[in-house]
Amino acid sequence: MTPISAATLERNPSRPTRRIRSLQAPPAVVMVRPRYFAINQQTAADNLFQADGTSRTADEIASAAYAEASALTQALRDHGVIVHLFEDEGRDRPDSVFPNNWFSTHTAGRIVTYPMYAENRRRERRTDVIDFLKKNYRVQDTIDYSGLEYDGLFLEGTGAMVLDHIGRVAYVARSFRADPVILERFCTHNGYEPMVFDAVDGYGEAIYHTNVLMCVGTEFALVCLEGIADPQRRNDIASRLSDTGRSVIDLTQQQLLNFAGNAYELSGSNGRVLAMSERARRALTAEQIEVIEQSAKIVAVDIPTIELAGGSVRCMLAGVHLDPRPS
Repeated sequence: MTPISAATLERNPSRPTRRIRSLQAPPAVVMVRPRYFAINQQTAADNLFQADGTSRTADEIASAAYAEASALTQALRDHGVIVHLFEDEGRDRPDSVFPNNWFSTHTAGRIVTYPMYAENRRRERRTDVIDFLKKNYRVQDTIDYSGLEYDGLFLEGTGAMVLDHIGRVAYVARSFRADPVILERFCTHNGYEPMVFDAVDGYGEAIYHTNVLMCVGTEFALVCLEGIADPQRRNDIASRLSDTGRSVIDLTQQQLLNFAGNAYELSGSNGRVLAMSERARRALTAEQIEVIEQSAKIVAVDIPTIELAGGSVRCMLAGVHLDPRPS
């Protein structure tokens, strides 16, 4: 299956910009702004996207990350995305800026919490976040898989899974951060079909989280097809995405390393937006940007300090797919 290229698509300047409800693009997110961000040594072994930040002091790194999280919050709010911002004053949660790994929300009125691999990341789970969502949104039930950590089983939320809410597919790069038993339970409980595959970066190393490889939007998907090891599986995934009417934008390995796949489509007050880092946006070609902006405006924010930890904008955003309570 050949992905649709930008050359085959025409720009539609008359596309309406009003907010249209999308199953794929939530109108609200939860963010955590850390006071003491640091590069997590417990995750360095298999997160090859992490980088060395020792050219700055710990205080300089933490201060820069706080400013970057603030800038992303403001940029999203400027485009009409609802941002529920929580502060983190803890000194023992270096990756708390990435809440999408420990919980997710779903349109059926469900919250799911997940088992985390690194012990210090398990401290990121917060009852105040869950209580806030229950108070302000219609939550019917919660599913908590976190107790499976004691059995050495992990499924790191929407880092390990990229969910197609329209096609009801959970795309998952195989790793010990995505246990097949928990994945099967999640898919059964929430009505998704698991689509598991092996994925590697340009150096042949396994990709630790699926959401650095791909982003599924309403009308397009960003995916590094070259990173999917098996050619048949690669074709299956491209076809499955195309069958839902999406334009498949094929990323190179270099674009993947620059976090171009770690983006997130959201619904703003004037239409859908694609949130990504400035580094990721610069890695895209003009043709790829043209395809994206037929249906979503790119909102790019520079977050070089946070990206040292091996995650980018998508990892910073936990989508809220719940129905709000009447105010």
